[in-house]
Amino acid sequence: MARTWLSVTVELLGGRGEELWPWPGRVFAVGPSHTFMDLANAINDGFARWDRSHLSMFTLADGRVVTDTETGAEMVESVGGPITEPVDIESAKVARLLGLGVEFQFTFDLGDDWTHRCVVGREKVDPIQVLGIAPGNPLPYWGWGSIPDQYGRRWNGDDGEGRAPRRPPQPHPMLLHAWPAREQVPALEVSELRAAIATADAVRFLAAVRGRDVDDALQQVGAGMPMALQQRREQAEPVAVSVINRLTWRGGTGDGVLAEDLLACLRGEPLTGRVVPVDLEMLGSELEGDPGMSTGGYVDLRTGEVYDDSSTDPAMVGEDAAVDVEAEPDRWLRFDRTGSRDGWRDMAAFAGRCHDAALRERLERAIEGRGAFGRFRDLVHRESLADQWYIFATDRQLGRAREFLAGEGIRVTQRAVQR
Repeated sequence: MARTWLSVTVELLGGRGEELWPWPGRVFAVGPSHTFMDLANAINDGFARWDRSHLSMFTLADGRVVTDTETGAEMVESVGGPITEPVDIESAKVARLLGLGVEFQFTFDLGDDWTHRCVVGREKVDPIQVLGIAPGNPLPYWGWGSIPDQYGRRWNGDDGEGRAPRRPPQPHPMLLHAWPAREQVPALEVSELRAAIATADAVRFLAAVRGRDVDDALQQVGAGMPMALQQRREQAEPVAVSVINRLTWRGGTGDGVLAEDLLACLRGEPLTGRVVPVDLEMLGSELEGDPGMSTGGYVDLRTGEVYDDSSTDPAMVGEDAAVDVEAEPDRWLRFDRTGSRDGWRDMAAFAGRCHDAALRERLERAIEGRGAFGRFRDLVHRESLADQWYIFATDRQLGRAREFLAGEGIRVTQRAVQR
């Protein structure tokens, strides 16, 4: 658009018997068709007037008053100032009455007398350039200063006599980017999520994750994202981007690997490394199982199945069922059990993030010494934390299994669904 709009600077000089300094101000873009009432409404919006039951009035440099017809007639009959004719605020166009560089006054609420100095800029402006749009009403495109409440109220219920409420000891959660609190967001129904992934139902999967607290289950949610992107790409893309960003921000073991895989899937690129449909949950359980029961096991790189050491012993599983890893050594990936060390760290991390100080202390005491796993399990059940703990611990274990495979050059893909 051409430069056809006026640029009007409006500064609030004072009101309610007080002069302001420095004067807060706004600069408005005013179009050729805008009336003085349009400008009055824009000024009152810009200066945060919430009670509009009061009069708005402009006074021009030649003494003319621009207001409603009834008030204007009364002003003309007054004994002060020059004799003028009233101007109807509803119909008079700003651009027709005001030239470049002129000064005029705006008053809101003749009782409290909020007085504004208004000056038309010496050059016209293009609304697309200063606002990005051509609005139907005047809009501010620049501003400064603190805007006072039109009644001088500093807080809800201020009667002008009482003391201000005491400042809260902590900032509001919104200022800390901690709102809404996790307990306000509905919990993820893991059984529904798993069912959607198991049946490769993208619509059901997306319904299961939207509007739910997924931050403790990102590995589990991420497992279903490729399927959702394949079936419902338009609806799944923003969910995938959110999961990628959350994984990157969380930065747990295996989160970076999954974020890379999902980003590649989003871009339609192949995954880095050998792609195998490994049962991550089974691998995680075997990796962190009791070394006294088994030293480790094998991953079948062809099928993704996970076997413990006993599967290679004909005496344990039978001659026909025994896995012969020596016959096809390239088919099998050996892993050694790491024991319960990481599982204990999961309990400590879960306890450490508990907001209830007394409960946090009980959880931390429960994991001290022998029998820690049993005591912790019993306590989270008594405190109705079992579901939260299961989601939290499962996700961390899946991440560790994913990280282990990535270290061996293997990336995980979802298993094919039998329909």
